[in-house]
Amino acid sequence: MDEDTRYEAVSSRDARFDGAFFFAVETTGIYCRPSCPAVTPKRKNVTFFPTAAAAQGHGFRACRRCRPDAVPGSAEWNVRADVVGRAMRLIGDGVVDREGVPGLAGRLGYSARQLQRQLTAEVGAGPVALARAQRAHTARLLLQTTSLPVTEIAFASGFASVRQFNDTIRRVYARTPTALRAESGTGAGPRTALTAGVPLRLARRGPYAAREVFDLLAAEALPHIEEVLGASGSRTYHRTLRLPYGTGIVSVDEHAAGPWLEARIRLTDLRDLTTAVQRLRRLFDLDADPYAVAERLGADPELAERVAARPGLRSPGAADPEEFALRGVVGPREAARLARSHGTALDRAHGALTHVFPEPAALTGHPVAGPLAVALTDGTVRLDPGADRDAAERTLREVPGVTAALAGLIRMRGLGDPDVAPEGGPDAENWRPWRSYALRHLEPPAAEAAVTERTGSPREPSDPSCGPGADESG
Repeated sequence: MDEDTRYEAVSSRDARFDGAFFFAVETTGIYCRPSCPAVTPKRKNVTFFPTAAAAQGHGFRACRRCRPDAVPGSAEWNVRADVVGRAMRLIGDGVVDREGVPGLAGRLGYSARQLQRQLTAEVGAGPVALARAQRAHTARLLLQTTSLPVTEIAFASGFASVRQFNDTIRRVYARTPTALRAESGTGAGPRTALTAGVPLRLARRGPYAAREVFDLLAAEALPHIEEVLGASGSRTYHRTLRLPYGTGIVSVDEHAAGPWLEARIRLTDLRDLTTAVQRLRRLFDLDADPYAVAERLGADPELAERVAARPGLRSPGAADPEEFALRGVVGPREAARLARSHGTALDRAHGALTHVFPEPAALTGHPVAGPLAVALTDGTVRLDPGADRDAAERTLREVPGVTAALAGLIRMRGLGDPDVAPEGGPDAENWRPWRSYALRHLEPPAAEAAVTERTGSPREPSDPSCGPGADESG
């Protein structure tokens, strides 16, 4: 998009571009999302930025009216496989907070200076600034949804000191943390105790086919680890998470009255909040651009009718890529047994949720999962958000027990690649870069597939619609 096109999007308050870019107004010192309901500023006073961090770096503060820090992420970072796309996914997962810029650069195979230069050129901000903007957003969530002391929130958000926390909040929101907490009418819900979990609204872009996502999650649900409760249209998905600092239990509602999904996250360590949110966003494919997908796939005569029938169909990811891969190798029954026998038991059960799926190191001696578990443990196979997708798929195919079909499925679901062609299926170039979504439109709905499974009708082992609980032996 050129700047004139961006300004047209701002003038029409087009929510399709929320998160794709931001605009700042020189005369007010404020930056906004494209759909901000405020009076459209004059073109000469407007500057565009690719990220919120870039706007903040130029001294602009977040608009109180449209809350630009709460927009969906840009779909570009899921599509791009270059170092910038990989870096953005890792920063979103909290790697800079945990490992610093040297750790981020090391994961990507670049020096810190090279990474700083590339990110600044592409997105207008370096890794520290991008991580700082993310910390500020996490801090605002905790200030407005929990009754935790401000000092605890500062460190839980990833800040190194209370002074750094205070300075950043003032710069980004033009208010003190105390004033931000006292603010009313944010729509974030009442403050709650930590034991009740952090209530969140997970923003999405455009139409969202929630029923199909929840059907798929219900069909794949692994006992002890996840469950879907309620009637269709008002279901809630629950699951446990293994996180860098501890464990978590997340709940996401199918029904939503606005452009978001309602969620609640309970954590043993609040430093895991950013990572848990990003994993939910990947699982529910909330940063997708359904308009771009529909425009490309709807132009194909083979898909046009299907695309029109299911607007906003998503390509769900995985909450834990390593878990997803191991489940795919062993099948649903053995995965459920391993969850209980080798998984970490929760301090307190949450309904039917009792365990966190075992980490790969605990399964290295398993006769079927062992080879993949060893590869994941020693780093031969990397499935983190910044993994090189081509390299990961090649390496996966060399692991005993991982079929070509499963390797492609792990790439699509575990690594969130929106452009995976099904093994042995159509490889239409005109579907790029959304071939994963084309596959979702071509495969039967998850509920129908589940009925087929119960009635004993066989599914081909190479069928990519088989989820992480699919037995690859057929």
